[in-house]
Amino acid sequence: MAKKTYDLLFKLLLIGDSAVGKTSVLFRFSDDAFNTTFISTIGIDFKIKTVEMQGKKIKLQIWDTAGQERFHTITTSYYRGAMGIMLVYDITNTKSFESISKWLRNIDEHASEEVERMLLGNKCDMDDKRVVPTAKGEQIAAEHGIRFFETSAKSNVNIEKAFLCLAEDILSKTPGKEPAAEHVDISSGNGGAGWKKCC
Repeated sequence: MAKKTYDLLFKLLLIGDSAVGKTSVLFRFSDDAFNTTFISTIGIDFKIKTVEMQGKKIKLQIWDTAGQERFHTITTSYYRGAMGIMLVYDITNTKSFESISKWLRNIDEHASEEVERMLLGNKCDMDDKRVVPTAKGEQIAAEHGIRFFETSAKSNVNIEKAFLCLAEDILSKTPGKEPAAEHVDISSGNGGAGWKKCC
């Protein structure tokens, strides 16, 4: 019988408007590659990457969704079962930032209540074309109690950090699959109960 090569499987989802760089973010994390000629994702695509965390091998199954409205009915079914959702906007595109509230509503409607959410302001290497200030991203993340990173798939800024933080947040909520005594509360060491600092 084939031996299972991982301890836990986390299903992650990348959502956001079309052309904000979701596919580039995913490829930078999974393959450490950047391609300037991506075509829009049609429907849905996914990548697998295994990471080690707190002595466990965690298989990340990361789904990349199409941002276009016409694929909307396909992609909403993928919210079910997602344990972590990364909501991506483009710091050079005001409309993609304004769509965040719509995407957050979609998460509330279609995803489980326990899902970990994270906001990414992508393309931070294009600061000269920036139209969305960092403070605006921080503000909307704070309002919804979610983590926020500015990322660049092109310059490889905060990509791995964001994925590992999301995985760590999910892991901290995952009951130990072995005896319950295995569960370690990582929030107790820093005095701040609840809001955990990883990375």
